[in-house]
Amino acid sequence: MRSATPGTGRTLPDDLTEAITRAGYYPSLVCDVVESAVADDEVVAHLVHQETTFDHETVRRHVTVLVVTPLRLVIAHADDHAESEDKLMATATTETVPLAAVRGVMLTHVVAQPDSFSPGTHGRDLTLTLGWGAVSRLDMIPAQCGDPDCTADHGFEGTIASDDISLRISSAADGEDAVGRAMHFARVLSASIGTGTAR
Repeated sequence: MRSATPGTGRTLPDDLTEAITRAGYYPSLVCDVVESAVADDEVVAHLVHQETTFDHETVRRHVTVLVVTPLRLVIAHADDHAESEDKLMATATTETVPLAAVRGVMLTHVVAQPDSFSPGTHGRDLTLTLGWGAVSRLDMIPAQCGDPDCTADHGFEGTIASDDISLRISSAADGEDAVGRAMHFARVLSASIGTGTAR
């Protein structure tokens, strides 16, 4: 079932519209930019994540919407953007990535009392990290040798990591259902890697 994006006549699936509305961050704006990026594609899976951060004395809200279509990953971000103290502004950005270009989907599970963990249940926290090569990070540290008394310069060693987006979903803050939705989204996207097509 698809419903019209408020004020546009455009359509998004009902469950995606409801998730954006539930996040509570300017849903008309977010629905509009997501619909524009998705266009007429089928929505195979989606994830909506809202977070609030504190910058000195300012509270900033941010929502991220991830959508998998049969051939693309659509990413939308919307943020508070204050031009002046008396004028509210928001920025909304979308990015579209071919599924064939997605390089990795990483899930980090934080599990309380792992000795009594039951398969099929969710952990306390989940971090979803996606990489498609838009951003690469180089972590450098001084190279070491096995001699603790060595004072020679051995240069540097490092690792290159690609983590274009990272979302932390907490069962305490976001609810058990949110963790389950994130895991479902990750499964769908993971299954498309290497094939270039969402299933």
